[in-house]
Amino acid sequence: MKETNKKLMIGNEAVARGLYEGGVNVVSSYPGTPSTEITEFISKYDDVYSEWAPNEKVGMEVAFGASLAGKRSCCCMKHVGLNVAADPLFTLSYTGVTGGMVICVADDPAMHSSQNEQDSRHYAIASKVPMLEPADSSEAYAFAKSAFKLSEEYDTPVLFRMCTRMAHSQSIVEIGEREDFKGYDYEKKPWKYIMTPGNAVKRHPYVEERTEKLAKLAEDCEYNRVEMGDTKLGIITAGTCYQYIKEVFGDNVSILKIGMINPLPTKLIKDFAEKVDRLVVVEELDPIIETHCNNIGVKVEGKSLFSNIGEFSQQTIREVLLCEKSDSVKADSEIPVRPPVMCSGCPHRGMYYTLAKNKITVLGDIGCYTLGSAPPLNALDSTLCMGASVSGLHGFNKAADNEKNTVCVIGDSTFMHSGVTGLINIAYNMSNSTVIVLDNSITGMTGHQQNPTTGYNIKGDPAGKINLEALCHSIGINRVRVVDPYNLDECDKAIKEELAADEPSVIISRRPCVLLKYVKHEKPLVVDENKCKSCKRCLKLGCPSISFKNNKAYIDPTQCVGCNVCSQLCPFGAIGKEVQE
Repeated sequence: MKETNKKLMIGNEAVARGLYEGGVNVVSSYPGTPSTEITEFISKYDDVYSEWAPNEKVGMEVAFGASLAGKRSCCCMKHVGLNVAADPLFTLSYTGVTGGMVICVADDPAMHSSQNEQDSRHYAIASKVPMLEPADSSEAYAFAKSAFKLSEEYDTPVLFRMCTRMAHSQSIVEIGEREDFKGYDYEKKPWKYIMTPGNAVKRHPYVEERTEKLAKLAEDCEYNRVEMGDTKLGIITAGTCYQYIKEVFGDNVSILKIGMINPLPTKLIKDFAEKVDRLVVVEELDPIIETHCNNIGVKVEGKSLFSNIGEFSQQTIREVLLCEKSDSVKADSEIPVRPPVMCSGCPHRGMYYTLAKNKITVLGDIGCYTLGSAPPLNALDSTLCMGASVSGLHGFNKAADNEKNTVCVIGDSTFMHSGVTGLINIAYNMSNSTVIVLDNSITGMTGHQQNPTTGYNIKGDPAGKINLEALCHSIGINRVRVVDPYNLDECDKAIKEELAADEPSVIISRRPCVLLKYVKHEKPLVVDENKCKSCKRCLKLGCPSISFKNNKAYIDPTQCVGCNVCSQLCPFGAIGKEVQE
């Protein structure tokens, strides 16, 4: 008998382990919280090929190619990333797979790090692809491991839904060994994999037949289970909500726990409903399970009791279903709010200060630089989705005739993800637009993942490196210049000159993220209190190192990295490397 051992794992690590043991060969992903760690953990297994792709669509198509070649594959993304990958997803439902293919998607109820609360279960329903949803790390491991066989047996990609709590909470996992999966020989099947209308119309009936087979599987499978307790109250639930219910009720309630969230069972639900006096559906975000129950004639309570906004908790369940308010520790209302801010010495701060000072309209993008929208900089006017700043700038300038006072900002990783196509549109359709690429030499917001501009791959090994200047020139942008965002005069000059030009331009604001290990910090700056006139101009940077004490500016030496930006603002020369005696 093979040896196994138990480990404490976060959900994302458990998924990675399950994929690994399930025989995955190729993993291609784009980092996005809360999904990022799945691929990071996978990258630790040297017998699996893993990579960071430029975006989620590319990642899914890479996984498809590996599946087509007969290997087991996976791609991972957050919920908004599934929007980017929706194009191949819907057609993959028609083509099916050769080697098993798993698509991990992590939702973010309560928007801890996202711009919306999109419910990815809708994609499973719309694309007619099965979706699994675990409730703890042990299930994450087991479901991920079995997902490849499910994929191959039913000739379909499998969506694997996580959420923020599930991805980052910990529980015990009993791990095993990797399956020795050799793969399938490649066989040319144009009728299956060339989705011209003539072939696609023949594949649609297959999709419907597959859905019927999966619906039958949902009635009696390893993913769905009934836990009978007191029959006065029956609860249908899935994912993290199951854990909340167990913590509140223990075994004193009857539960139908759904692990295959699409397609949902019918007979299983009806049979369960007949055994309980009152039936409630507990699910975060949209009423997917509740709507299915209503459609099959099962009377349930759901969103009449629970919100479709944000996360639930044990307290939510207790208050709604038991009408009990539990005592909980509350923070002192006098404690000041501490919103997220750009780090001390963040290379984006100097550029944002310059834009704000010149009252420039700035279309923003997705990344840590979105924090430039916060006071006191208030530098951004919009943030929509990955790459939208560049495309939006073009539309704004075409509509508003405001080319001389409007720019966009976008990070280096986001530019490679989906900003470059917007820049191509600017070059092709000739709007006099100035694009600022905030190049901090890493993918910052999700935890320092490599990207095509860094020169390193997911394992930190040397890799192909995109030259941003050459890329911008190659697509028709003649005016491309690089500035140091720590140099305020250089930033100011570049912005004014490029906005005054009568053609598209790109400013690359280049300095590595201060949190990168190889970045050498300068000595902290100090304030000469004798020179400080308390004008508070230095506070306009919003640097967390700078505060006021005894009505004088003060720089915290434990935070300051000596970037010298604040000293350029002080009209009295009060900030420097050392106090002049």
